[in-house]
Amino acid sequence: MDAHQTVPPSRAELVVDAEAIRQNVALLAETARRSGAATMAVVKADGYGHGALTAANAALAGGARWLGVRSQAEALHLRAGGVTADVLCWLHEPDEDFTEAVRQRVAVSVAAPRTLHSLIAAARRTGLVAHVHLKIDTGLSRNGATGADWPGLVAAAAEAERAGHVVVDAVWSHLACADEPGHPSIDAQAARFDEAWQTARAAGLRPLRHLANSAATLTRPDLHFDLVRPGIACYGLNPVADHTDVRLRPAMTLRSRVVLVKRVAAGEGVSYGLTWTAARDTTLALIPIGYADGVPRLLSGRMSVWLAGARRPIAGRICMDQFVVDCGDDVVEPGDPVVLFGPGDHGEPTATEWADAIGTIDYEIVTGMHRPRGRRIVVDGGPVLLDAGRARSEQHAEADE
Repeated sequence: MDAHQTVPPSRAELVVDAEAIRQNVALLAETARRSGAATMAVVKADGYGHGALTAANAALAGGARWLGVRSQAEALHLRAGGVTADVLCWLHEPDEDFTEAVRQRVAVSVAAPRTLHSLIAAARRTGLVAHVHLKIDTGLSRNGATGADWPGLVAAAAEAERAGHVVVDAVWSHLACADEPGHPSIDAQAARFDEAWQTARAAGLRPLRHLANSAATLTRPDLHFDLVRPGIACYGLNPVADHTDVRLRPAMTLRSRVVLVKRVAAGEGVSYGLTWTAARDTTLALIPIGYADGVPRLLSGRMSVWLAGARRPIAGRICMDQFVVDCGDDVVEPGDPVVLFGPGDHGEPTATEWADAIGTIDYEIVTGMHRPRGRRIVVDGGPVLLDAGRARSEQHAEADE
């Protein structure tokens, strides 16, 4: 799309600030550099809902040297989009064919001999060397080889490396409670991780190490090792609420427009179940976005939106496609912009507020915005609280991917 072209506003718009992602990653990468570590920006789940290619390119511009994704398919999507940086994928099907990953120089996480054998087969088919990150389970009890299985996996990987089929680039693991600084599991996992790395070294491997997620990148420089692996922090959401040394900026804004305004009398009920009743004569505004677009129904009666210069509370239940807000006696018109959440600069709600209101995490909120039925657009310099059509022409926005 022409960056200067004005497009008719959509009923729901997800605005992604690429510059915010770049700046967040630059701050995280600088934090890592002080420890001598490089940075892998995690762009799985379509860039946590922000757009995988948008997030990847912004992160690389901010100083990331690696990108991390869930699957081979996500990695190949980046390659198809022109991303040439190092990429790691880490969750696989039991009998996955890694031919394209090897051909496209995508590193593959290996936690079991079965995956290693599939990679060796792909390397033989292509005549290329497969890049491997061996994963050890240090206490999360999710993915990764157990301590009992680790020596055998390392020995098999070392043999495959000597045969010229694979290169073991790294040993890695994932922390369970890094967002709770001081939790005893962090040091316990770090000790297990060191033991696993030493086992790899003793087998003749010379791998890098990476353990630190967003929270550990921010709070545990001693665990940065060779590479840090921030995810949610790249998008401006801080997993350690009271850690403010690094000033992150949320990169996502969800906005819509008023489609209908009506005046109702005191005593009138609103929305399904009539759980809300007007305490006085009031003005209601209808917003054309709902839980089918990622707005949790649980936010009914617990959230407000930014409309006409103020927060306006939800009146009644959020529906599949729409909800209603109470505007009192203020003047509101069809077409007025509505911000459901954003960075919070102007008083609008944030994704973190949404999460706190319904007892979840802001990760779930932003990834739940994955391709809403409206439009996702990208701006370079910050979302704005303007009419959607004017914002595009003034902010040099472009369609994402």
